[in-house]
Amino acid sequence: QVQLAESGGGSVQAGESLTLSCGISGVTGTIYFMGWFRQAPGKEREGVASIYTGGSGVMPVYADSVKGRFTISQDSAEKTLYLQMNSLKPEDTAMYYCAATRPKWLNRATMLTPSVYDYWGQGTQVTVSS
Repeated sequence: QVQLAESGGGSVQAGESLTLSCGISGVTGTIYFMGWFRQAPGKEREGVASIYTGGSGVMPVYADSVKGRFTISQDSAEKTLYLQMNSLKPEDTAMYYCAATRPKWLNRATMLTPSVYDYWGQGTQVTVSS
């Protein structure tokens, strides 16, 4: 069974940075896509960033609200997904989740859609104060 475990959340001031990590275990097949999602109190879960982990040639996708500030990356050898978050804003406050898909293809329009992801971590809280 695939298991995902997020870490790196915390409380920061606006303008500061955080790096989230997601460790992956129990993978016996191939994971095609991995992404970061977030959910603020009273709001729906939304996609933040997604990356194709099956090879090169597919550019990551970012939500408009984080473009230029957040960077998704992976370390295949360490089986770890990262989210570098710079210039954090109070509106970035949320529970952040790591997610992954079984082997299947997603087009760019669906890479940030939570319902297409099959595996989820428990989340890590990010709080940004002004």
